[in-house]
Amino acid sequence: MKTSLPVVARVVEVIDESAQVRTLVLDRSLDAEPGQFLMAWLPGLDEKPFSLARPAPVTMTIARVGPFSQAIHALRPGDRLWIRGPLGRPFELPESDEDALLLIGGGYGVAPLHFLAERARAAGWPVDMIIGARTAADLVFARRFEALGARVTLTTDDGSAGLRGVATDAASRLLDEGRYVGLYACGPEPMLDAVERLAQARRLPAQLSYERYMRCGFGVCGSCAKEGWLVCKDGPVKLVPAPAP
Repeated sequence: MKTSLPVVARVVEVIDESAQVRTLVLDRSLDAEPGQFLMAWLPGLDEKPFSLARPAPVTMTIARVGPFSQAIHALRPGDRLWIRGPLGRPFELPESDEDALLLIGGGYGVAPLHFLAERARAAGWPVDMIIGARTAADLVFARRFEALGARVTLTTDDGSAGLRGVATDAASRLLDEGRYVGLYACGPEPMLDAVERLAQARRLPAQLSYERYMRCGFGVCGSCAKEGWLVCKDGPVKLVPAPAP
């Protein structure tokens, strides 16, 4: 199902991932690809974009950062939420699976990467997943990636779990040790900028999923523009080719 107008869905399950992050499972399914997003609407309040952690059933992982996400967190099984989508440009899997994919997620940016990892593992790709967060309490989805057969590396800013430091530090180490066909990342923009620099330095292609405030979700309002690039329409996944030799 693809919806250009909002359709009503009901919450069927609520999963607490951390003190600030919650996953909602809805009673709808979408024909979507990893990296695409949907617009979620609560009448009388607002409409916001959210990445898909899974399309069937629709699954969203949402951090509580403002009034709208707080209202989403207050939903319980049986409550209604309106959605439209899928929208945007998805991740793309390479044709050859001789080398591994390196996925890098910051905070709740791991959710669309889990969708990507499911597809990649089903297609036979080896997957290495780096999950970065401020503290151990902020790490989410590690066991879910392990259940897919991905090799998981954890990093925290304070060293309370995994490696002390940022996710790109761990990525540099893995790139020194193994062969990868490309880097895939979702998280805060400073992290994505660092991943792009790392990919360029290592002469690897990168696919970076951005999150921006949006009003329309399909390229009309321009509220999500990033240097002339519309996150909702041209992205949210930015394809960065490897530099020429």
